[in-house]
Amino acid sequence: MNRKVKKIMIYFLSGIVSIILLCLIVIFVASGIFSKQEYLKPWDKGYSQKFDDPRLKLTAHGILASNSHNMQPWKIKLDNNKDVFYLFVDSERLTKEVDPYARQIMITQGTFLENVKIAGEKLGYKTKIDLFPHGEYDEQNLVESMKEKPVAKITIRKTQPKESVLYDYIFLPDTNRGPYEKTKLNETQVKKLLAINTKSDLVVKLFQDEANINIMGNYAIEGAKIEAGIHRINEETKNIFRSNEYEKNKYRYGYSVEGQGTSGIMKHIMQGIITLVPSINSEKQSANMFIKSTENVVENTSAYVMIISNNNNRVQQVKSGMLYSRLILAAHSEGIVVQPVSQVLEEYSEMEKQYNKIHEQYAPKGSTIQLFIRIGKPKQKFPQSMRSDVMELVRLD
Repeated sequence: MNRKVKKIMIYFLSGIVSIILLCLIVIFVASGIFSKQEYLKPWDKGYSQKFDDPRLKLTAHGILASNSHNMQPWKIKLDNNKDVFYLFVDSERLTKEVDPYARQIMITQGTFLENVKIAGEKLGYKTKIDLFPHGEYDEQNLVESMKEKPVAKITIRKTQPKESVLYDYIFLPDTNRGPYEKTKLNETQVKKLLAINTKSDLVVKLFQDEANINIMGNYAIEGAKIEAGIHRINEETKNIFRSNEYEKNKYRYGYSVEGQGTSGIMKHIMQGIITLVPSINSEKQSANMFIKSTENVVENTSAYVMIISNNNNRVQQVKSGMLYSRLILAAHSEGIVVQPVSQVLEEYSEMEKQYNKIHEQYAPKGSTIQLFIRIGKPKQKFPQSMRSDVMELVRLD
């Protein structure tokens, strides 16, 4: 190869490298790689200490709780009595297509309350939680009723801090959507998880025999396929997807690429590409990805848990959420993680057949499966998701 040809090849390769670098720069800028991740600040253990008001300190822990579609649908009202605050549903954060009766939203109120309770013990505050202190909702006028009536009245009293085996796990991601190891939970783990339930109107059931694993895996996949095929639900999901760091800092709730376990440089590459070419994240593509990821995780799941209530009233929905939050933290303490696969429990017409089938098979007559969860030892760590600033939760009325 003569010198002239070598020079041409060097120029050509240099040009290719320059184009690749330029493309990467454009992608990274579109992703917002240089933006501060304000939406992750609430996960810092020291975050709650910035607040002097103990009610806000506890709220800073509640906001880390597992919640439906990461909508963080919580509002708090600080009472003139500095020992009291109220929890309301943020009725502007309802997901009416996927959760038409707001059952998942009420479960989410419970996860917040349980985090507040556990944090209170650690920080030296005894918490008294009264559910629906102003009466239950008017179901015929639900949204307005949610604005007027609190889910809970929380009364705090200063006391001695207690050591908590669960507190530190509040700061771990609540959901892991990745594959789990194909090992069964041991007897100690099973007993520990089942022992968290002290409520007579709730039941925790854990399954890890092959027959039930196969049946439940099929329910999880079928539920995902049905949900993925409904346009109005896909539109609802699309509207709360945050494609880059700028959007995540602005809105700080909803979905992002981290939800599928993507982090580091790959996160920014995906975010940048989706931002620059939104059609890549089309409804069909997203639906197929959701189904395939569900099939993959089902293949890598060796245990499931159900939380079942005696009936389906609002109080038991909230209590189910409190129990679920404790389940998550107890699981973390054993090095295991969870993911709800509750699509089959959603209450709209297209899911009715599967909803009825799973209830006929696993729920005593008259009872309701509130949560359907896969559980196991993770093969990979999952990143933390967006969280709002505590002051965004405070009602000023």
